[in-house]
Amino acid sequence: MVTTDEVIDTRRRILDVAARLFREQGYAGVSLRAIAREADMKAGSFYYHFASKEDLVVDVLNEGIRAVRDSVERAMQSLGPDADGSTILRTAVHAHLTSLLRLSDYTSANVRVFGQAPEGVRVKALATRRGYETFWDDLLGLAQRRGGLRGDADLRVARLVIFGALNASLEWFRPDRGSIEQLADSYADLLWRGLRPEALKS
Repeated sequence: MVTTDEVIDTRRRILDVAARLFREQGYAGVSLRAIAREADMKAGSFYYHFASKEDLVVDVLNEGIRAVRDSVERAMQSLGPDADGSTILRTAVHAHLTSLLRLSDYTSANVRVFGQAPEGVRVKALATRRGYETFWDDLLGLAQRRGGLRGDADLRVARLVIFGALNASLEWFRPDRGSIEQLADSYADLLWRGLRPEALKS
């Protein structure tokens, strides 16, 4: 008899394998048979855990977003209630980039596969993605009110710029070129100098 723990372990193994394969080969390049083979299980057994490839990729996409969001939320909770706008912005950038690069299978799969997946998959994964975008909009709004961004900065555009820059690092970042922390510092410095209020510029 299969225990609950075994079911959970098998499901996790499938997700881990799928995230890696989607990261390496993209959505169309990965078959359920390949996932089952890499997960060391029979292809037919897959359907005990997931109804379809589409359902599997939705879970991979959502897990990638949740992992990054959890990291940023923990980092923000570690700040004092009176953190200034610059500290808020820098802390969020560090947490997003660090989790993005250190949890690379799920986060890379998310960045690579979302645009390749069928519309139905994107729709199902949209709520988690939109939730994280709203979280960042609120975070940037707080940073703006505390002097971390120009008062006239468009927060949606700022968030798109930040996400675009940070997520693109998945394609080219190499540890031998510098640490994740150094890269996060560089991004934070560039964003701060470009977004901070005129009155604070030197």
